[in-house]
Amino acid sequence: MGALVAVEGLDGAGKRTLIDAVVAGLAERGLRVAGLAFPRYGRSVHADLAAEALRGRHGDLAASVNAMALLFALDRAGSRDELAKLLADNDIVLLDRYVASNVAYNAARTDQSADGEIASWVTELEFGRFQMPVPDLQVLLDVPTELAAERARRRGELDTARGLDAYERDNGLQERTAAVYRVLAETHWHGSWWVHRPHDDPATLTARLAEKVAL
Repeated sequence: MGALVAVEGLDGAGKRTLIDAVVAGLAERGLRVAGLAFPRYGRSVHADLAAEALRGRHGDLAASVNAMALLFALDRAGSRDELAKLLADNDIVLLDRYVASNVAYNAARTDQSADGEIASWVTELEFGRFQMPVPDLQVLLDVPTELAAERARRRGELDTARGLDAYERDNGLQERTAAVYRVLAETHWHGSWWVHRPHDDPATLTARLAEKVAL
């Protein structure tokens, strides 16, 4: 059974770039490694509904914190069999976002802390009712909110089909989300957390992950 590693961070933090570098580095070391990104846009009706709601469709759906959290949770629940197979077939499975993202963003939306009511509800929903596996490790890509916002803006300009959604346009939400993420990492919410910063070398993270698998 492979190690489940979730990479977390703000929109525009650079998670995809980091994961691609780490996957390549682990493969060079001879490890079997796979990745999966959430939300699964284009593959999951729940993810697509959430994306559409964040761009103004489906009435007041996006205004409901619980409804949006449920859509993202249902997207993950729909991947459970695929995730189980990836873990069975690989040494490491790297996730671009996981349950912590649902906790961080929705705690931030409701101005709650990382141990508030919405965080507890999401945690019970995903790890309890939907029985999603708890990660062996969570990595927070901790970048300044200004840098993440600029990256997200540039990405939207380069890909008109991927324009900024309501969450990405809300600078206050991004700042509050970053604060919740840091608390989750500091308190080791549901297991071990490592913090990776913008100028940290991906090769260092790769080496640490390879060492973790070897233990």
